[in-house]
Amino acid sequence: MSIHQAFSARRGRGASISRRAFLAGAVVSLAGCTTAGSRISPEPAAYAPPPAQPDPFHAAMYAARPNERFPLPAVDVTRVDPRFLRQEVSYATEEEPGTIVVDTSERFLYLVREGGRALRYGVGVGREGLSWSGRALIQMKREWPRWTPTQNMIRRDPALAKYAGGMEPGLDNPLGARALYLFENGRDTLYRLHGTNEPWSIGMAMSSGCVRLFNQDIIDLYERTPLGSRVVVLDHRAPAIAAAGGLS
Repeated sequence: MSIHQAFSARRGRGASISRRAFLAGAVVSLAGCTTAGSRISPEPAAYAPPPAQPDPFHAAMYAARPNERFPLPAVDVTRVDPRFLRQEVSYATEEEPGTIVVDTSERFLYLVREGGRALRYGVGVGREGLSWSGRALIQMKREWPRWTPTQNMIRRDPALAKYAGGMEPGLDNPLGARALYLFENGRDTLYRLHGTNEPWSIGMAMSSGCVRLFNQDIIDLYERTPLGSRVVVLDHRAPAIAAAGGLS
């Protein structure tokens, strides 16, 4: 081999070694961006607590009623203050069993039972519900009633004039699924115990209306209340005495 050939061979081997060294260095450099064997993990999802589970007893009590004339949707009881769900309570009163006592201050309606007990319903109270107190009899009951606004309602909201002749029954009707009509000395007091198309209003004071209950509750009360039943609407400044008890 000539000197020139030997020099060329050595130069070729050096170039090969340099290329291998460069490639190895490049691999090392790239490896420096990650940790060997590592995986890129996604950002952890924000923790979301599981949705509240309804009490099975009350979920059944306020379930949908598909067989009604106008099928009723269920009430989401997880969004209702438990105080305003139907329940039996201890109740101190001199009223006879079967009497309905409405406490507009506390937003409760009581159906008096024997033994110092009562079935308590949550209610919403409108302006008309606060305008009268006293004793009356239920002399009329209606399933899916028509609703006719009073003249005072129409004066406050002229848009209601279109219902002066009555609004047809249905899920949008403010009286809801049932209504009990209170009479004093044979005269209509214009005071009603009724359902509602605004279930979120139970436990609240509203700008209009009488005493409203969940539709499921007014159906229950309607079935328990014969014509001629006594009703006592307490002065809203005189709250009743009640203590929560067991359900029955």
